[in-house]
Amino acid sequence: QWFPDQQPAKSKFEMSTTIVGHRYDTGESVEVTISNGIISAIQSITESEATLPVIAPGFVDLQINGYGGQEFNDLELSVDDVRRVSVQMDVDGVTTYLPTLTSQSYEMMHHAFSVMNDALSTDADVQRRVTGFHMEGPYMSAEDGPRGAHPVQHMRPPDWDEFCRLQEAAGGNIKILTMSPEYDGSAEFITKVANSGVLVSIGHTSANSDQIKAAVDAGARMSTHLGNGAHRQIRRHPNYLWDQLADDRLVASLIVDGHHLPAEVVKVFMRCKGVDGAVLVSDITGMAGMPPGLYENNSIGGVEVLDDGRLVVPGQRQLLAGASLPIGVGIAKIMEYAGLSLKDAVELASMRPAALIGCECGALQVGDPADLCTFTLDNGTLEVQSTINRGEIVFQR
Repeated sequence: QWFPDQQPAKSKFEMSTTIVGHRYDTGESVEVTISNGIISAIQSITESEATLPVIAPGFVDLQINGYGGQEFNDLELSVDDVRRVSVQMDVDGVTTYLPTLTSQSYEMMHHAFSVMNDALSTDADVQRRVTGFHMEGPYMSAEDGPRGAHPVQHMRPPDWDEFCRLQEAAGGNIKILTMSPEYDGSAEFITKVANSGVLVSIGHTSANSDQIKAAVDAGARMSTHLGNGAHRQIRRHPNYLWDQLADDRLVASLIVDGHHLPAEVVKVFMRCKGVDGAVLVSDITGMAGMPPGLYENNSIGGVEVLDDGRLVVPGQRQLLAGASLPIGVGIAKIMEYAGLSLKDAVELASMRPAALIGCECGALQVGDPADLCTFTLDNGTLEVQSTINRGEIVFQR
């Protein structure tokens, strides 16, 4: 529920808006006043909280590969395409996200980063929603299992000169690099990347224990969608899952959409990492928002969206080809699977990922930026009701 103030505003960013709901962290029913893109007042109200939505920080998703049939991995990607995907994030309560490129040819990645940088430099709607880019590959394992749906022909060892050229095309906006430290020279490469200000994340790896430790010692600080992009059968111990779970210097990003990780695995992972050592991501592909059916994906080839939202290699149900469900699903699922409070679950999808990449994300306090969402949570289903980006209501159900 929202009620625009009666006083005239000079622009959409300067208008005053009031929203009511109950806080995600305390449950208190409040009226939040937004002025000039900032939370200017929060007052308690007596209206029954049962009739109100939850008010929470806007979601911050570190891994978005596309949406609505459009992948970022596309030789024909345009600024309009980037804008269209960015605006579609509003429906899912996402106020900040990282467009993500997956392993492909240098030519495709260079083109896509260049276009994404053009969009970030010139389009105000993109600027409000995008804080940088995620480069997932191509310096990852070529083995079946660890490489997931990434094309085997594009897996290659880390190359500092190539990375620098791609970072230049991206305008210096690559914020996360996901890679496997299994290659010779990986530790030295990670040190260079980390020293350049980029968050290095371990993912799609078949690295051994020594290589994992060397990567973290060199500056790696995250594990990309831990538990996915792995062999279907692995050594009991040691293995790269235990190594990453045990190292407190690594924050684990998790896809908790009901398809990628069983409930028991999520529960164990969270017991290992705790809320301070984990973040939620959606990892949605361009198939997100698409009806069930067969599709030709620009990046990985044929994919199938099943009736339950599972995205798979066509013709079976087990081999996943990415994700198609928004990060809000992860909030509801991780509460169910790991017994988390609403406060902790929301912060795993907002403040904690924001802190990892150093972007601004308010904690629903006076003076904080008005990047917010409201939602209902009923019988384990989270439904976004509205999204407020920089003080403007950009989506309302």
